[in-house]
Amino acid sequence: MATHELAYTRGVSLVDYGREVEEEIVRLQEAIDKVPAFTARYPSRWLALKLLEEDSEIVSQMEASVVGGGTILAQARKSVDHLRSVYGDDAETIIADRRYGFISGLIKEVVRRPAVDRLTLSDKIDKIVTNRVLGIPIFLVAMWFVFQMTANVSGAYLDWVDGVIGGPITRWVVAILDLIRLGGTWFESLMVDGVIAGVGGVLVFVPVLLFLYFFLALLEDSGYMARAAFVMDRLMHALGLHGKSFMPMLIGFGCTVPAVYATRTLESEDDRVLTGLLVPMMSCGARLPVYIIFAAAFFPDNAGRFIFGLYLFGIVLAIVSGIVFKRTLFAGKPPSPFVMELPPYRLPTLKGILIHMWERTSVFVRKAATIIMAVSVILWFLMSIPWGVENPRDSLFGKASAAIAPILAPAGFGDWQAAGSLVTGFVAKEVVVGTMSQIYVGEAEEEEAEEPTTFFQDLGGIVVGFVEATVDTVKMTISLIPGVDLMGEGEEEEEDTALIEALQGAFTPLSAVAFNVFVLLYIPCMVAVAAQRHEYGTKWALFNAVYLTALGWVVSTLIFQIGRLLGFG
Repeated sequence: MATHELAYTRGVSLVDYGREVEEEIVRLQEAIDKVPAFTARYPSRWLALKLLEEDSEIVSQMEASVVGGGTILAQARKSVDHLRSVYGDDAETIIADRRYGFISGLIKEVVRRPAVDRLTLSDKIDKIVTNRVLGIPIFLVAMWFVFQMTANVSGAYLDWVDGVIGGPITRWVVAILDLIRLGGTWFESLMVDGVIAGVGGVLVFVPVLLFLYFFLALLEDSGYMARAAFVMDRLMHALGLHGKSFMPMLIGFGCTVPAVYATRTLESEDDRVLTGLLVPMMSCGARLPVYIIFAAAFFPDNAGRFIFGLYLFGIVLAIVSGIVFKRTLFAGKPPSPFVMELPPYRLPTLKGILIHMWERTSVFVRKAATIIMAVSVILWFLMSIPWGVENPRDSLFGKASAAIAPILAPAGFGDWQAAGSLVTGFVAKEVVVGTMSQIYVGEAEEEEAEEPTTFFQDLGGIVVGFVEATVDTVKMTISLIPGVDLMGEGEEEEEDTALIEALQGAFTPLSAVAFNVFVLLYIPCMVAVAAQRHEYGTKWALFNAVYLTALGWVVSTLIFQIGRLLGFG
């Protein structure tokens, strides 16, 4: 039981096996916890690890079990196969690497040895990337590079998807409805102005998320993200925070929900709650579409810097809030000791990166197919009540949003459209853009009629557009090299979408910044709030929702009002 004693103490895991392995451990624990006969004999986490390691004795016991063993083994085999497909190696090796990394980190914390001349390649790299002086600047440069690539390089594919949804797909839907004699009816309006405008306005940003998750997976699978947490540990300890809590915050860049559950790896209950209160300030992928559309509208030449600034601002506010909470709500409770396991550097596999990209982006796509579609349909109905209303401002949704708008006026976005978009954003942050597509664009897309095209012409246009987007992406990637410009000034000019033009008429650059800061900070989506309630209780979930919304209002108002005083309005 030596392995169990090392890996599991006082009901808390000491070794963090990484996001992928931890997710499979949780899935196995859920299956094991349903069979009391096993949980009475073994801790469920230890048993899950043994199953991932394909321990012959444990597997034999499962096979001999009449109740529940087969189900647990089926999940274990599925988890083992998944980990092998991601890492290109068996789960036992991955788990062993993490354990040895933990032991190595523990030894570095408690053992002092004379300097040794023999250094491995990992040691030489770590001397630079984990350096006390260079570590944090290197991390910031890495994050700047990720957002620079995400914002600039993905633009061509974003325009291609927008053109496909707003062009051929919309025309095909209208043509089909005409064939079944539903053209010009309320159902056509529901499909075009509701579903396509709402869901399509969000799906446009799938290429952006694919690029973001590609580069984050590259950093994570190479082993650098563990070094980033190690580097930030020094800063966070200096501020009175727990170093290990930076790992859930890193996960928060992808999605707040798994980041909240990732706080389970923290030993102290206070550290878990404190970290959970700060995680929502990390900009999740769902907020990125909002940043992208505003960056394209108001800061097209500095889109990467604008987005990176928002992410960095969230980190800064999280640190400041952490200091305040540590000195008030959690006063007198020192942080627990931190041991960071540093896994060996690995050359990321293309298959593993593609799996990470799809797993994380598919969550976004599933939301578009379910939650966002439902909200888009509901929003269309609310904007149509009373039935036949011509001005959306006079609809039920418009009146309710207008009642909230004055509260947001000091922050610079006190119109009913902005208020309504923020309200629906509580369901899912991606819905903010979908709502804007339905509200702001409205009848603006009813421009001069396009020349009719055939189905095969549309298909050809889609293929040609994809090829052109790919060529432009390669050019833009190479053009990021200082002194290299393959795009040319003429090619950089792109036609603005209807939503971008509408936002340019409704916001100023200053109010756009304030709006995005509010989106960064205000109440997390309802799934994240539910996760916080499940992990920390109703009191902390409500406190965090109120605190973040109040903080968002105060900070965005200060930005707008001070900006006006300085003449930026």
